[in-house]
Amino acid sequence: MCGIAGIWGGLADKSRVLAESCRQIRHRGPDDHGLWEDAGAGIALAHVRLAILDLSQAGHQPMISACQRYVLVLNGEIYNHLALRAQLEASGAAPDWRGHSDTETVLACLVAWGMDRTLQACVGMYAFALWDRDTRSLSLARDRMGEKPLYYGYADGNLVFASELKALRPVPGFGQTVNRDALMLLMRHNYIPAPWCIYEGMAKLPPGTWLTLSENDLLHAAMPEPTVYWSAMAAAQAGEQSPLAFDSDGAAADALEQVLSQAVSGQMLADVKLGAFLSGGIDSSTIVALMQAQRGQPVRTFAIGFHEKGYDEAEHAKAVARHLGTDHSELYVTANDALAVVPTLPDLYDEPFADASQIPTALVTRMAREHVTVALSGDGGDELFGGYSRYLRVRDWWAKCERVPRLVRHPVGLAMSASAQLPGNGAWRGKVGKMGSLLRTRTKGEFYREFVSYWHHPDNIVIGGTEPATPFAQIMTGSTLDAMMKLDSVTYLPDDILVKVDRAAMAVGLETRVPLIDHRVFEFAWQLPARYKLRDRTGKWLLRQVLYRHVPQALVDRPKRGFSVPLAAWLRGPLREWADALLDPALLHNQGYFKPEPIVQKWREHRSGQRNWSSHLWGVLMMQAWLERHPPGEALTPRDAPLIVTREAA
Repeated sequence: MCGIAGIWGGLADKSRVLAESCRQIRHRGPDDHGLWEDAGAGIALAHVRLAILDLSQAGHQPMISACQRYVLVLNGEIYNHLALRAQLEASGAAPDWRGHSDTETVLACLVAWGMDRTLQACVGMYAFALWDRDTRSLSLARDRMGEKPLYYGYADGNLVFASELKALRPVPGFGQTVNRDALMLLMRHNYIPAPWCIYEGMAKLPPGTWLTLSENDLLHAAMPEPTVYWSAMAAAQAGEQSPLAFDSDGAAADALEQVLSQAVSGQMLADVKLGAFLSGGIDSSTIVALMQAQRGQPVRTFAIGFHEKGYDEAEHAKAVARHLGTDHSELYVTANDALAVVPTLPDLYDEPFADASQIPTALVTRMAREHVTVALSGDGGDELFGGYSRYLRVRDWWAKCERVPRLVRHPVGLAMSASAQLPGNGAWRGKVGKMGSLLRTRTKGEFYREFVSYWHHPDNIVIGGTEPATPFAQIMTGSTLDAMMKLDSVTYLPDDILVKVDRAAMAVGLETRVPLIDHRVFEFAWQLPARYKLRDRTGKWLLRQVLYRHVPQALVDRPKRGFSVPLAAWLRGPLREWADALLDPALLHNQGYFKPEPIVQKWREHRSGQRNWSSHLWGVLMMQAWLERHPPGEALTPRDAPLIVTREAA
């Protein structure tokens, strides 16, 4: 797990700029840092390292291939790299190994097999940049599910890329203009989905893709379309077309346990201390149970608790940990502990991000880092096995909407939305307004987008933006449940859940791994018939059967509760003054990004207790806090910093 950055173009003194880039993302790699530069080609690559495999200097990056043609910087882990080494050795394509790092393995695979075959063969999470000295071309690649981030784009004619945007702020000309279209997406989803970025001229490389940029692309500041080597949507659709058949439910549980155990085993590979997050829910408990089944000593587990009623799951986690025999740590935090995180969020998340569970996530990763360097998490189970409670609600609501004749849906929906704007109090207005928006949709994807939206009409509050099309606009195949799971797998999971965990964990130098979204688990899950996911209105049915083999059902069967904080109360209480300042109408007007009236109205209603608009307001507040911390166009002056530099002759 590391951080990468690079500059290709005519910018002078790249090493000084990238030294500051490394300083900005040193949290991602506190163990080592280095830079390789070819002045004649105008390319410089930088790397900061969190040493997980091969802690020696044999794992130092940027790494040059044995044939001297390629230079690689990689962020992430390749769990099957030992098997890949064996394949190279068996075919006579292996170099004389310098060490046992997975980076060296990937580099050797790229030399022997090329980009596409290497990416198809790798099992892991990664983002990397590869410079080809012969063709003078730069290739960028990202893992299948999007666990590791990679931003890229142009600044003053220079091609730049990095794991985090803060690494690019020292580059002259970077970050001059806010992308208002991306801001529209933020207001709808409370996150900015790939490939969009908060800055004009920048993009996120989508999961499961790679691209190669030539000198001609650089000359014209072109952005080639990425090549897809694996698609979660395509894999899900393929799985639907080839369902698995089992002789019994027990046989199905055996098969799932086998593929999950394989993923967990691979992700326990490390030369440093390793543990896991444990909430006591189905997903994390399953991962910890399978870890414990494979280890001869207690697994280190971590949970966080809140004193506020309805938000604490630490007792459940403790009960599961006690049964499994893990070495368990828990931290009960006060409201003040959690609120102290809020001012750090604009720096931690780099671009506006508004999932409020980012607060407890930051706290639990900080606690875990005091004991381990790697932690496994249970993220992904809801998207793969139908676990979100909203899935049942959406399925039921869509069925009701379909019973309304299409000719009358739109006018009825308009009337309901209009009635929700009438004066008066009451939660009924929100429900009626939401149902009005839902009735006006035409497809499952549009219906689900409206259901999970915060601001249903971002153009009512964002000035000068046009909302881009997203996967929700696709015609979805399969059942309503399958449609929602597929959409979450390509939107909410990579762009919210995985972003939330990666940034919080890497801020403290902690590597997180997510076995449930190993692509082999993903492909297996999509071959499961629906009855193994949702049965008797209970989600994650088959995953539960695997867990019950290790943990008594009574310890884990309870209503699902998100990893959340009492945000609504905090905004009316200890965060009120902070929010008042950021939502000041004059400030909103002068900045020119938001129309103040609808925001101020919601803030007024929320403060008075008439309505709970906390999730809507949190998106605006995170944007405002980010603008306050990172005003567009503000340059970050590079400072001199020691850096291990390898320079090629000009």
